[in-house]
Amino acid sequence: MTKEQILNDVANVLRNFQGREYSGAIGPDTKFFGDLGLASIDAVVLGETLEEHYGRKLPFHVFIADLGRRAVRDMPLGELVAFLHQHLNASTGG
Repeated sequence: MTKEQILNDVANVLRNFQGREYSGAIGPDTKFFGDLGLASIDAVVLGETLEEHYGRKLPFHVFIADLGRRAVRDMPLGELVAFLHQHLNASTGG
């Protein structure tokens, strides 16, 4: 999968996420909390939603833990897309 395909998937999920509609542009620089107005629990739910979408478990706990260690606790969607790209395209051998 390309990063563009993944970004489109993430954007489609976020446009109507948890009953919240977002009609603005969603791109790699869109901030999860600042722009989309989502809360930290939404990051967990998004991880579960994306696992269902892609039909596989992904190590979102690592991504969320890294986010929690930052001074600025917001995430541009490009980082999430890069994380997904890495793990969705990784070999399943380990």
